[in-house]
Amino acid sequence: MGCTLPVFGQLIDKIIAKVDNYIVLKSELEIAYLQFMQSDEAKFAVDKSKIRCTILESLVINKLLLAKAEIDSVTIDKETLESQLDRRMQYFIAQFGSDKKLEEYYKKSIDELKNDMRRQVRDQMITERMQGQITSDIKVTPGQVANFYKTIPKDSLPYFSTEVEVGQIVRYAEISQEQKKLYLDRAYEIRSQLLAGADFCTLAKKYSEDPGSTKQCGELGFFKKGDLVKPYETAALRLTPGEFSDVVESEFGFHIIQLVERRGNEYSTRHILIKPNSSYKDLSNAEAFLDSIRLNIINNVISFSKAAKEYSVDKTTKNNGGMFVDESGSSRVPMEKLEPGVFFVIDTIKAGAISRPVRYRTEDNHDAVRIIFYKSKTPAHQANLKDDYPKIYQATLDEEKNKAINKWFDKTKGEVYISIDEEYRNCDILKD
Repeated sequence: MGCTLPVFGQLIDKIIAKVDNYIVLKSELEIAYLQFMQSDEAKFAVDKSKIRCTILESLVINKLLLAKAEIDSVTIDKETLESQLDRRMQYFIAQFGSDKKLEEYYKKSIDELKNDMRRQVRDQMITERMQGQITSDIKVTPGQVANFYKTIPKDSLPYFSTEVEVGQIVRYAEISQEQKKLYLDRAYEIRSQLLAGADFCTLAKKYSEDPGSTKQCGELGFFKKGDLVKPYETAALRLTPGEFSDVVESEFGFHIIQLVERRGNEYSTRHILIKPNSSYKDLSNAEAFLDSIRLNIINNVISFSKAAKEYSVDKTTKNNGGMFVDESGSSRVPMEKLEPGVFFVIDTIKAGAISRPVRYRTEDNHDAVRIIFYKSKTPAHQANLKDDYPKIYQATLDEEKNKAINKWFDKTKGEVYISIDEEYRNCDILKD
């Protein structure tokens, strides 16, 4: 269901379906219904009265996928699961602005939130893997897309709000050696305190800038060789238990590492991380660089898409020619879904223009500068094949995948115990 945090609070809940050892709660259905209604896919639903039944069937199918995965011994390895959890947690931290604000909102630590999410994320990953096995060969042709569009009654065609094509080229503020030295000196000062007998836990909680380990006294727990970035791992594996490393530089900053324990091919460490911040001069240098790129684009020396691919550090947009895309892969994005920083920039320039360099903070907490290309604006309109082909293509593909999964469900549902609550018997999920 995408990136969702657990729902806390008092819910009047009940079990509405059982699939082998798995259950579907009424709250699951209601949350899934609300999320679906906010998606583009919902806009193409012809019969809105059947949406809850369709979603309940989808939830039952997901539970059957999990039950079959258990029977077939389909699993997700621990490293992949933890990596996915870390990515999602970083996403939530970026949405709230800091790990502290996230913890305050949910009244739980980062680790507690990850523990709450672990089963949900694992089940989702297994479900997606099973769905992928069923639908991997499905493709749709332009003819199928056109036929799908024709099946939608004219008065049921979705209405799309104002959309824009917007791109960006991003540069981090490269930290100067002079600025770096300030933070390196701070790391060495902390290391000196450790060597003089200071308590590691106290210093980690006071100085470390790793949100995932600070509250655990800097402890990362056990990892296998190859799991952590190379400079960190190389330094850690040279230590004896209890020994401190020299200051180690990685892509994340400066680390002071203590080896806690080695156990076969695994090792446990704790660290204090010092992240260098950019100076005003560093940001000014990034601005000057992007200003020259902007002039080259305006003077047709290089195209925006080529410049984005060559110079942008933003991984989510650089391979799309710098352009933002929606969930269907279309470069036309609803204005209300733009991040506020981008919205306010394009509000000050005309379509076809490129903004001057703008400073901002990235989701992964880098000081950065970007130029924004406001390519085009499409007024609010009713869906049509010419303007909305990518969205209609995605809706057609989703429809074909759903058919394949439903066919699999009809063939497999007799292999495990399934029951549906009386309240939802009219959905006819178990009919032959």
